[in-house]
Amino acid sequence: MQIQVLKADGSTESYLHTKVLGTLHRAMAAVESDCLETAQMLSDAVTYFLYRHPDSKALTTDQIHQMVLTVLDGAGFGAASEALNAHRLNRRLQRRRLEVLDSEYPVWDKRCIVRDLMEHYCLERSLARAIAGAVEEKVLRMGVLRIRKGTIRHLMIADMETLLEAQYQLNAAEPHAVAL
Repeated sequence: MQIQVLKADGSTESYLHTKVLGTLHRAMAAVESDCLETAQMLSDAVTYFLYRHPDSKALTTDQIHQMVLTVLDGAGFGAASEALNAHRLNRRLQRRRLEVLDSEYPVWDKRCIVRDLMEHYCLERSLARAIAGAVEEKVLRMGVLRIRKGTIRHLMIADMETLLEAQYQLNAAEPHAVAL
């Protein structure tokens, strides 16, 4: 059984244990040190629960977020739980405040980047989402309230070129089968 996750933008993707691990580790690292092993154990518990629970075939990101908060609180990491929740709320606020200039869509929407990459560059959804996520991260870290569509496009193309080059190098580095 593969668990599907309904994203905030309405798309779905397969559940990734590594995303839960990364989330737990970042939350715990914000208030603790040397917490990777504990984050691994807690993420294993979340994933184990999800695959054993009969209603876990389709979940929302909000449901997974609540599970992560519950696990953190239950394991005695209340400060990490609070830090994670504050981070998530802050990101939502940053997205809502961000205005895109010179665009028919003046409100920040990562889906526009995904759609553009898929339509104009024929990229798979998963790669387009990865690029859009990297662009969003850069834009939000800038701390600006307004950004031009052209700047977003430059960031998008730069990240697309970087990821495609990395993908090419990985494919070139794979050993080829030798006929005997």
